Order: sequence, then structure tokens, then C-alpha cells
Amino acid sequence: MRCDVLSNYTLGIDVGSTTSKCIILKNGADLVGKSLFPSGTGTTGPARALQAALEEAGLTKEQVVYSVATGYGRQAKGLADTDMSELSCHAMGAHFLCPDVHTVVDIGGQDIKVMRVEQGTLAFFQMNDKCAAGTGRFLEVMAKVLEVEVDKLGELSAKSEQAVQISSTCTVFAESEVISQLSKGASVYDIIAGIHKSVTSKVVGLVHRVGAQEPVMMTGGVSLNQGVLRALEEDLRCSVRTSELSQYAGAIGAALYGYKQAKNKGLIEA
Repeated sequence: MRCDVLSNYTLGIDVGSTTSKCIILKNGADLVGKSLFPSGTGTTGPARALQAALEEAGLTKEQVVYSVATGYGRQAKGLADTDMSELSCHAMGAHFLCPDVHTVVDIGGQDIKVMRVEQGTLAFFQMNDKCAAGTGRFLEVMAKVLEVEVDKLGELSAKSEQAVQISSTCTVFAESEVISQLSKGASVYDIIAGIHKSVTSKVVGLVHRVGAQEPVMMTGGVSLNQGVLRALEEDLRCSVRTSELSQYAGAIGAALYGYKQAKNKGLIEA
């Protein structure tokens, strides 16, 4: 994805387990194109996300001087000029969105990552990737059981009067707990609030292991869920920042890394 005429456009694509996100930056600072498709690695999602971002920016592939892929599917053949760890990309992307951030909590489709960040550089991290508990997939399963849309969970949990305790650390067992609470007549709102507390209970343990410092920022698709955000703030006893671009943090970091690489290679216009 390299052009004969030097340009200042770099592209980052984050291919996750459930979604594909793409960002195009100009001069390593100005966002000129973005896209998100609810299809991840092994699907047409990455190619569609890339094309949609190019179209929004009014560019062709040839006008992008350097591209970087990150996420689960980052090593797919022909996807980008190079690839980079999603942890490093999320650290850089979070710093771009929140320059003074020290702790980043990323809840993805299949894992949870907590990172300590210093000036945009990953200093230390902890992650839970052994089980779907506490992840986006966990929330999708719970939403299906409750027969609600997953993107409505945050709104519905705000109506809770008393969160129901969901104690299991396993998605399958938690599903059984939810069904049991429904059969007992528990409020759907209270059950959802309990589900969110269950999610954050997994996160808090990782945060403490990292030795987190404020400001704390949440990235990933689950950052859009205000119920999880509220529960995390309660558990951590501090405010947790987000951005309308939080879900794109990995792709932003990849595009930033692409800009640095392009400068080092002399591919960027002076």
C-alpha cells in the first residue's frame, strides 16, 4: 500500500475476534477516515472496513503511504504493510484520545486487557484470555438469554433499583444463574445491573495487579455500555474516561505507528 508520490496518509486496521475497525490519519494527527464492521478475523469484515475508510477519506489504497494491522487477525496475508501488537497499539491509541492517561482498560470480544501506559508507551499489562467471562461475548450471551439487544444493556441497567448478584465466573454457569433469577421473578433491570457488576469484578482484579494509576480510560466496544462504565467507576472508586472513538483505539494506535514507520523510512512528505 505504498504510492510513488509521497503522501502523509497512514492507515491502521484493528481486526478483532468480532469486529473490524479501520482508521486513516493525515500527518499522524488528523482523522480523515474511519469505519467499523461487526465481522472480525476470518471474514470479509477487514476488507470491507478498509474499503469503507478509504471511501470516507476520499482516497485510494495507492494514496496511503503506510499501513499497519493489529488485533487477532493482524497477520492476514496482504492486509497491511506490517503488523503490531494490539497491546502497544491500544496504548498509543488511548494516549492519542486522552494524552494524560495512565491506565487503559480494554474489554474486547473475547478477552480483557488492563495496561499501564507512560506517554503512550506500554509499561506493563495483565490480561484474562482463558475464558469469555467478563468480555463482550459474555454480554452477548446474557443479552440473548434476556431477549434484549446487547446495545440496550447500559440503558436498561440504569433502571435498576438493586443489582442481583451473579456470582459465577463462568459464562455457562452465569447463564444458568440468570435463568434462575428470571424464574424467581427478579427484575430484568436488576439482573442486567448484576451482570455488569459481574463483568467489572473480573476487571478490577486485573487493575489491581497492574497497580493502576489515574486517569483511567476504557477502550473497546464494551466502553459504549454505560452500565459497565458506571459499575467500573463504583468498583474502582474513581472516574473512568471514554471517548466516542474508544472502540477505535487499536486502529488509531496502528495508524500512529504507521506514521512513525513511514517517517523513519523517509516516506513522509517534509
